Amino acid sequence: MSDLLDHEDGKIINEPLSEALTKRYLAYALSTITSRALPDVRDGLKPVQRRILYGMRELKLDPDAGFRKCAKIVGDVMGNFHPHGDSAIYDTLVRLAQDFSVRYPLVDGQGNFGNIDGDNAAAYRYTEARMTEAAKLLLEGLNEDAVDFKDNYSETDTEPVVLPAGYPNLLANGATGIAVGMATSIPPHNVAEVIDAALLLIDNKDTSITELMNVMPGPDFPTGGVIVEPRSAIREAYETGRGGFRIRARWHVEDLGRGTWQVIVTEIPYQVQKSRLIEKLAELIESKKAPLLSDVRDESAEDIRIVLEPRAKTVEPDVLMESLFKLCDFESRFSMNMNVLHKDAPRVMGLREVLQAYLDHRREVVVRRAAFRLDKIEKRLHLLDGYLIAYLNIDEVIRIIREEDEPKQVMMDRFGITDVQAEAILNLRLRALRKLEEMEIKREHESLMEERAEIEALLGSTRRQWTKVGKELKEARKSFDPESELGRRRAAFEDAPEIDLTAALEASTPKEPLTVVLSSMGWIRGLKGHGVDLETTKFKDGDSLYLSEEVYTTDKIILMASDGRAFTLPCDKLPGGRGHGEPIRLSIDLEDNVDIVSMFKLEPARKRLVASDIGYGFIVPENELESNRKAGKSSVNTGGGRLVLCEPIEGDRIAVIGTNKKLLVFPLDELPEMPRGKGVKLQNYRGKETLADAMTFFREDGLFVKDAAGRSRGFPEWEEWLGKRAQAGKVAPKGFPKSGRFAG
Repeated sequence: MSDLLDHEDGKIINEPLSEALTKRYLAYALSTITSRALPDVRDGLKPVQRRILYGMRELKLDPDAGFRKCAKIVGDVMGNFHPHGDSAIYDTLVRLAQDFSVRYPLVDGQGNFGNIDGDNAAAYRYTEARMTEAAKLLLEGLNEDAVDFKDNYSETDTEPVVLPAGYPNLLANGATGIAVGMATSIPPHNVAEVIDAALLLIDNKDTSITELMNVMPGPDFPTGGVIVEPRSAIREAYETGRGGFRIRARWHVEDLGRGTWQVIVTEIPYQVQKSRLIEKLAELIESKKAPLLSDVRDESAEDIRIVLEPRAKTVEPDVLMESLFKLCDFESRFSMNMNVLHKDAPRVMGLREVLQAYLDHRREVVVRRAAFRLDKIEKRLHLLDGYLIAYLNIDEVIRIIREEDEPKQVMMDRFGITDVQAEAILNLRLRALRKLEEMEIKREHESLMEERAEIEALLGSTRRQWTKVGKELKEARKSFDPESELGRRRAAFEDAPEIDLTAALEASTPKEPLTVVLSSMGWIRGLKGHGVDLETTKFKDGDSLYLSEEVYTTDKIILMASDGRAFTLPCDKLPGGRGHGEPIRLSIDLEDNVDIVSMFKLEPARKRLVASDIGYGFIVPENELESNRKAGKSSVNTGGGRLVLCEPIEGDRIAVIGTNKKLLVFPLDELPEMPRGKGVKLQNYRGKETLADAMTFFREDGLFVKDAAGRSRGFPEWEEWLGKRAQAGKVAPKGFPKSGRFAG
């Protein structure tokens, strides 16, 4: 139980701790969702963004006004509307000013507002800001009762619940946010295209997603780039509100003459920091994980210019870039989750629902502004009616004013006018009594009567209201003209090229001879060349040669571990021959109690005999042993024992010998070929007896073994040991190597 103090009456109430925590956490979660993380579907803004724009409007920081210190803006917003830290407000203000973060900046910043390299903005005492035209469009109509207002946190002022939003800002600038148990991620779009899609919905509410995509094909990121997501996937994302978009850097080839060239990257994916991207590329070059890339340089000024030099002029540019798309953030994925606040509740909405919710909001704004204007007209016509009565009876009005003690009441009784009209007549200046002014009032009266009739017709017709919404959207579209620098589409759409990257990389990688050396202590390296004198190779103190294999840099090697796992390493990425190499455990996940049993070059067409010390084995194709995982691939189930054999198949007979020195020969076709597993029993053992060795040979060649000195010896009588798989076998013949193995 938890004792909680009730602050209203000062009493202590008893409440289970779980219930107390649940209620308070739910209240916190709701506050985070509705008042911090999720944008409103109507204006596309979170509360802090809306309060910053409203605070700047209160400071009269219009696009044509002077700049004010951001410290002043942050202070006013924090003091009047947003009771949170100044850093949260300033960080939001900075983001709204960054043209690489938001598609249509809402803040016009002066000073250091950060850059695409990830550098922070200057402190708010140094920077200045004002609103942009895009922000002004969002606020247009606040003085005309277009939206509801609510009390601020201190109940000393009021703030708008939502902005009128002259254009669909939610889709225009997108949004990202993490709440409690939910998140939102909406990509930015081109305003002109979004408005065109909205106009289609005004004409026909049942417009399909496919038709909307004909005018609004997909996102438009502020940093440009190339969207390679299939159209079908984009359509599904817009239908459900969930999906993603693959976006790549934009690049071209620059010819340097004499057959040499370099790649120039001019646009990078959205939300990728250029400095980190360059660092990643440098790491890839240093670690030899980008074999086709020789050098990278950042020659960016105001525009992005990243220079990529290929390792050889024979490398295909498309292959180089495809390899880098796989390795770094030249390709990224922007996930879409259109989770927004709709009628004060979080909801994932599709494209059509989002646009319709915005249009419904704009129709309400149009109706409220029209009703506000109608009320103003009615009040003005009421005054003008009074003025006209005064002009028609000017002499009597003058007499009443001069002679009566209570001229207002007398005029009200004499002419049947209201208190407001009488007060207005009494406040008229003498110069307003001239004939010209009377004509102006009549013209104004006629004009207002016509306007009132139009507004009444608008308020009485839903169709007229939608027409008005459409006209206003078309007018707003002019501010984002697709022909202008601000309004032009920046992100392009292309299909990702079909390239067999593995084959292309192998073809582009230089084929150089290499000798792979693995030491007893598990250090691996690649010595240049074949025929290396391994007896002169140096090792660390106490270490020695364990395994070696001659390969080429285009090959891959397979390492078989005693626990039955197979590991694959590209030969071109092995540590060089200088020094002692690197511990193999840096490249693969190998436990301390597991050893490497075999190391060989991968030849996919070849097959191998694998067996564990408990006497089980099978035939496995080498291509089944290949794995790109650092943890390797579990190929042999050792049944609690250890893998002791992984030898190439070279024959049609198999000879098996155990630690009991018993030999058994049987046909190889009695063994199954499997991609993985435990296999079948090769030879029968008792007690602590285990498998010592096995080999394959051709029947016509006969059985040959090597002694400790490396001399070969044949056993023409080998058929005496011929039997069936899983038998115990007979004691090995005289002259068999004392080691009990087929190779001395």
